[in-house]
Amino acid sequence: MDDRAAGAAALKRLRKRRGLSLAGLARALIDTAQSLHQPPLPVVASVQRSVARWEAARPTMPDERYQLLLAHHYTHTPSGDIALGAGSDFAEYLQALGLLGESEKRTAELRTHVLRTATDAGGSMLALLAPSLHANLAAALADPSHTDEQTLAGLASVVADVNREVGSLPMVRLQLLLAPAVEAARRLLAGPIPLEVAAPLRRVAVAGMTLAGRLSFETRDDAASHALYGEATREAGLLKEPWRQAGVHMSHALVTLYSVQGLERARLLVDQAVRAARTGESTLMRARAHALQAELAARASLERQAQTALGLAWYDMDADHTTDPAPTSFSPGHLSGFEGVCELYIGDPAAAHDRFARSAAALTAPREQVQRAIVTTDQALARIRLGEPQAAAELLNECVAAASSTGGRVPALRLRRARQELRPWRREDWAADLDDHLMDVLGA
Repeated sequence: MDDRAAGAAALKRLRKRRGLSLAGLARALIDTAQSLHQPPLPVVASVQRSVARWEAARPTMPDERYQLLLAHHYTHTPSGDIALGAGSDFAEYLQALGLLGESEKRTAELRTHVLRTATDAGGSMLALLAPSLHANLAAALADPSHTDEQTLAGLASVVADVNREVGSLPMVRLQLLLAPAVEAARRLLAGPIPLEVAAPLRRVAVAGMTLAGRLSFETRDDAASHALYGEATREAGLLKEPWRQAGVHMSHALVTLYSVQGLERARLLVDQAVRAARTGESTLMRARAHALQAELAARASLERQAQTALGLAWYDMDADHTTDPAPTSFSPGHLSGFEGVCELYIGDPAAAHDRFARSAAALTAPREQVQRAIVTTDQALARIRLGEPQAAAELLNECVAAASSTGGRVPALRLRRARQELRPWRREDWAADLDDHLMDVLGA
């Protein structure tokens, strides 16, 4: 069976699993369009013919409107709950679209749209957990000795799914989706869990608490953020995997840099990250730690230390990462951004601008949009220092939407700082336009 036939078979299987005839699914899609306040679909017979074509021996692809309606239909279980995680009908539906030839970009867009709608409606906070695992998790929470590998894999998938949506969904919505998984991991760790699941559970907890710490910072709850990073640090310290400790320290250092005046507390955390990363298995995490160390040295005008740390970062970046346990943790595109920051503070603004441009061009994935906005605001600062304030304002206008759509705190802070450097030109029309844009979108 080729992929398209497999995709058609999957759509038919989903329909029949719901006990729906072709006409029954047609009526369900008509009702879904009405509930979403979309223009009405054609009569049942016409929609039914479309459904049949999607499941035919030589199937057609549902168009974008029907893709969206099917997504909303399969988001809900027959009992009315929302289920989007691995093993759900929705996940199987997206896989079917992929087999029919739909792009990964489009299926990711559908997933993000449905997640946004689910959190708009106050949907189930365990929507990202596979339906089959709800009972397993309930049993484990009632008696942690029943915690099994399947339940841990489900919690890990929730954390990974939320992390994947950073940059696509507002931070406050991601908090809503992540909180139950973090609380579940916390409660299980406090119980008498089987020895063989202790380390895997602790890894899930560290990843979830670290991400939750960042999301709390992004939503301006610094006290909760600090507490979550403290938990993540303690749990990571019980694992014999120093690179995980380094990851927690670096994330904590970045939020500390923006939530506390002065560099000292952030520098201490970065130094801890470097020490942990040097004994860890991830050269990419080590490269990231050295890059962050270089940025803090540059901000403190310590040129020699900054250049040394950058050199070490590139040395680790150029190593073989085939077996790296954190293969997506850092990239040359990210490192170019750190180089740009160092040039901005202790070097040549023209070189900084070029490195920021290179970094922004490389950061194209949805997960990288927050970082791309940060890099582009820094690129605007370089333009100001090159005597090109109007060009800087054009770059800043590009960043406003990204900062607004995610609710990211760091892009917003960087935008305001860059705008302050444009004060000498505040009477220019283009500067007034930027101020209006910032006020309309960010309220600042």
